[in-house]
Amino acid sequence: MQASSSAPSRAYRYYDLVMAAFVAVYLCSNLIGPAKAAQLTLPVVGAVTFGAGVLFFPISYIFGDILTEVYGYARARRVIWAGFAAMSFASLMAWVIVALPPAPEWRNQQAYEIAFGSTWRIVLASLIAFFCGEFVNSFVLAKMKVLTEGRWLWSRTISSTIVGEGVDSALFYPLAFFDSGLIPNEILLQVMLSQFVAKVLVEVVMTPLTYRIVGVLKRVEGEDYYDRETDFTPFSLKA
Repeated sequence: MQASSSAPSRAYRYYDLVMAAFVAVYLCSNLIGPAKAAQLTLPVVGAVTFGAGVLFFPISYIFGDILTEVYGYARARRVIWAGFAAMSFASLMAWVIVALPPAPEWRNQQAYEIAFGSTWRIVLASLIAFFCGEFVNSFVLAKMKVLTEGRWLWSRTISSTIVGEGVDSALFYPLAFFDSGLIPNEILLQVMLSQFVAKVLVEVVMTPLTYRIVGVLKRVEGEDYYDRETDFTPFSLKA
């Protein structure tokens, strides 16, 4: 297995598939999840209400961890930009299609607006939070991998997710909902913290699966990338 410290030029067998999975999960988190408020009754805790999107966001961070751990920060950076571009395009097209006048015989415009008519404030908040959170997640994991000399993968995935999800939540909720009337300001912090804790717990629970996927990819790809000389600017597509 090759332990790399400079950006490799060769192609990988599964990099494109991991990129596609990452982008698909991110699109689902914004297009499917936000439209529904779900409620589960848990032992001891009782009824817990949450946005369904909370199921998707931790998975996108797991993919971010896998990409950085196996392929390095620069290739993870390209995937983050791909997700950002895909979500920007999807949001634009959702706005255009919702705005198109419905045919007189079509009676589902209101339901369509509820499902796909997110305000531009929420869309922009989501894009900003995603951009910053994912890059912080990837940066922390890459730096910790070098510092730990590749040991203790669990410490890197969980720590990077705590920091990345923390940045994501701290940006998204105030930007999207403060003084919006959608979520009262007095409970905004509570909602933000509960969503953050839920996302981190998903990462912890999924750690064994992350170990498995990382191990398989490192073996199949013959790659175990170390970002020792990487330019960590987020504003580049160079890999």
